[in-house]
Amino acid sequence: MTSQDQQVPTQGQPQLGGPEPGQQPNVKPDDSGSRWTQTARDITGGTVGVSILAVVLALIVGAILIVLTEPDVQATAAYFFARPGDTFREIWSTVSTAYSALFQGAIYNFRRPEFATAIRPLTETLNYATPLIAAGLGVAVAFRVGLFNIGGRGQILIAAAAAGFVGAYVPLPPVLHLIVALLAGIAGGAIFAGIAGLLKARTGAHEVIVTIMLNYVGFYLLSYMLRTPGLLQAPGSNNPEAADTLPTAVLPDLFGSAYNLNLGFILVIAATVFVWYLFSRSSLGFRFRAVGENPDAARVAGINVKNTYVYAMLISGALIGLAGSQQVLGTITTGFSSSIDAGIGFDAITVALLGRSRPLGVFLAGVLFGALKAGGFAMQAAAGVPIDIVLVLQSLIVLLIAAPPLVRTVFRLPTPGQKKPVKPQKSDKHRKAVVTR
Repeated sequence: MTSQDQQVPTQGQPQLGGPEPGQQPNVKPDDSGSRWTQTARDITGGTVGVSILAVVLALIVGAILIVLTEPDVQATAAYFFARPGDTFREIWSTVSTAYSALFQGAIYNFRRPEFATAIRPLTETLNYATPLIAAGLGVAVAFRVGLFNIGGRGQILIAAAAAGFVGAYVPLPPVLHLIVALLAGIAGGAIFAGIAGLLKARTGAHEVIVTIMLNYVGFYLLSYMLRTPGLLQAPGSNNPEAADTLPTAVLPDLFGSAYNLNLGFILVIAATVFVWYLFSRSSLGFRFRAVGENPDAARVAGINVKNTYVYAMLISGALIGLAGSQQVLGTITTGFSSSIDAGIGFDAITVALLGRSRPLGVFLAGVLFGALKAGGFAMQAAAGVPIDIVLVLQSLIVLLIAAPPLVRTVFRLPTPGQKKPVKPQKSDKHRKAVVTR
């Protein structure tokens, strides 16, 4: 028998890959209903879903910490086996009171009779979030290029010094004065961050070490200027603080003096749109992303990696400088000190991490951290919860955001795009047996 005859199946013998005699062809079942389930699992298991679940998990852990540190809960726990209901009621009362105060202090105070006064906490949240978003965008720009800019503190201090000097000692017409003061602060932050980018590009110095050292340089330089008459120290004052910002350089309020929200929030929205356009629509943003993904491949493709590092740090410092300018032109206009940064430079790192270095994500992360700041004080005043619990919540959120597999394990979520293995059907086993024979 020839090899050609062996390839022709005999009558009654099933062909390889086909159905058996008398058996219907192998048709896959309709899985249109399960597709929606798989889509929902992919959404909740994706980046946005993991971020939301990380916040939820952090709130749960925060509730446990609140319960453990509450004296009334500890008192009822002493006779838990005698009257367990007292302990559970006290736990519910403590947690609900704390988180209700957090919501009322950050979003909406439903105990106020009028809407105009009830919505005031939201403006406080946005006011706290404004410099965090600006600085977070700056850190995110550096992250996307593969640089770790942790010199936000020094850049904010230098920007505050530049904007504060122009705002207090350079009298100009109203609108022009504000614009020049803002530009001076933005330029100060850009130049100070550009030093790190230039050293990275020309000498290979690591930006982490350089920006850490520049933080100290900025702090001590500002301290010296605040103690020196004729520089930043207020005339006739012996204290290390700057002069008051002139009214022509103060950021105007958006909704009047009743609400603590100024024009800086609109500038932050514009900065968010600018960063989105930079990375999504501009050729410079494409070079940024290419260098961030693989600098060696970008260099082979003809991109000047060294210049890209310098441009990225300049833009990063400019955005962080916007945050410093807002501090002295909108938040503290009656003379600032060397603590004007208020920890924003380091908080911006966590905001950028939480926002995944995406413009919209950074914006929402800044609002979240602003809500935690604004509501934390209300939670401390109304429920007696230590303000340190809010810091623990922030730390837990960042920790869980940085560990997506942990969040997926807790909530039993699959990795996005991963499907369950398909079990072999009977016809498949039969075909394998035929092939073996």
